[in-house]
Amino acid sequence: MKFGGSSVASAERMREVADLILSFPEERPVIVLSAMGKTTNNLLLAGEKAQSCGVSNVSDLQELAFIKELHLRTIDELGVESSTISKHLLELEQLLNGIALMKELTPRARDYLVSFGECMSTRIFTAYLNKLGVKSRQYDAFEMGIITTDDFTNADILEATYPAVAKRLTGDWMSNPAIPIVTGFLGKGWRTCAVTTLGRGGSDLTATTIGKALGLREIQVWKDVDGVLTCDPNIYPRAETVPYLTFDEAAELAYFGAQVLHPQSMRPAREGDIPVRVKNSYNPKAPGTLIVKTRDMSKAVLTSIVLKRNVTMLDIASTRMLGQFGFLAKVFSIFEDLGISVDVVATSEVSISLTLDPSKLWSRELIQQELDNVVEELEKIAVVKLLQNRSIISLIGNVQRSSLILEKAFHVMRTNGVNVQMISQGASKVNISLIVNDSEAEQCVRALHHSFFESDLSELVWESRSGNGYAATTTTPLSTLSN
Repeated sequence: MKFGGSSVASAERMREVADLILSFPEERPVIVLSAMGKTTNNLLLAGEKAQSCGVSNVSDLQELAFIKELHLRTIDELGVESSTISKHLLELEQLLNGIALMKELTPRARDYLVSFGECMSTRIFTAYLNKLGVKSRQYDAFEMGIITTDDFTNADILEATYPAVAKRLTGDWMSNPAIPIVTGFLGKGWRTCAVTTLGRGGSDLTATTIGKALGLREIQVWKDVDGVLTCDPNIYPRAETVPYLTFDEAAELAYFGAQVLHPQSMRPAREGDIPVRVKNSYNPKAPGTLIVKTRDMSKAVLTSIVLKRNVTMLDIASTRMLGQFGFLAKVFSIFEDLGISVDVVATSEVSISLTLDPSKLWSRELIQQELDNVVEELEKIAVVKLLQNRSIISLIGNVQRSSLILEKAFHVMRTNGVNVQMISQGASKVNISLIVNDSEAEQCVRALHHSFFESDLSELVWESRSGNGYAATTTTPLSTLSN
């Protein structure tokens, strides 16, 4: 059972999570916790400010005061000892003093800094469960066997993790049974032995990794929404819960911007064939979303619409003659050398259109520098056009019906005067991506959602089945839809 930051954001929320855990008296759950709500962001801000504030001013940082007040108030309200986290609060301030002294926050130090959130939330919650008489044991993931690459801020979990975690947790349970309370998001670099993090939302990956290691019956991911939704409810409040997903659909949803799951979290669950259930800790009676290996797709058309904003698009055209050998290889070797990920790709023999996602970087000031570097390198072999402020709208569903999906989607776009600048279908065969301007993206999502989910596909009246395409008679203009 994994609980996110909003689920453990206060003493009251921790009590509710404890009640949820105790509602499964016949089970032997493993609990994975995120940091308390807003803690990770405040730790990062404190680290950024510490670089320039001077050692004498660290203790006055507003973010440090927020973290101390939140955790000490929670301890007091839960009635557990302040000594539970006193050592960590002291060490946190010492670390910020070190950052201020060095005037530098390296990726390695950044990972160690943000680890304090999970280390404190799990200790508080473990102490509370033990106070209730529920025998529990706290684990730091980096000491429990979560072994990762040394890619600080975005590490990958290594295969050696699975036997190490199974040996540790099974052995401890056999010798002294207690509910494991594990820090999400964290690991240990296999060469450096330093604390690493798994990227934003990495606690989901921690949970599915432990699930695979132990061969669990089900992995439950508890969020603050009623499961995976048909679109972001902040964009369109009439979004509905998706009852079932495949692992492939869930992975595509996460990768292309759905905040409910970590992009890599489906891999261990798929490999172990362990169902993942996404539930709402604020509304535990809601059925949520069940993610499994396969499901009946015979009647499925579209599952969900995902929006990824602030995307950069590159149009790259070869400067040589048609049929240039190795052009694609040369282009992608530049991205590999610069360590930049590509999201969506559309290619021909002598041109490529692709998108980049700058938001994946922790350090925002590096984004423009990296874009300048990649354009400079690409211009040695091609004519490059850089287009910023774009969005990817991903249509996740039964791409065996891609003609129907595209026909309907393009009719919505055309009716509302939106120009689709690029289209790509992923190799997973469950995703079609459309690139539009940022300024048009949210309204497009609303119109697409209305067209696919709020009007029956069978109600479409085909005016013509001759020529190059079909024409549908029902579409809702963007101007009629609002938040």
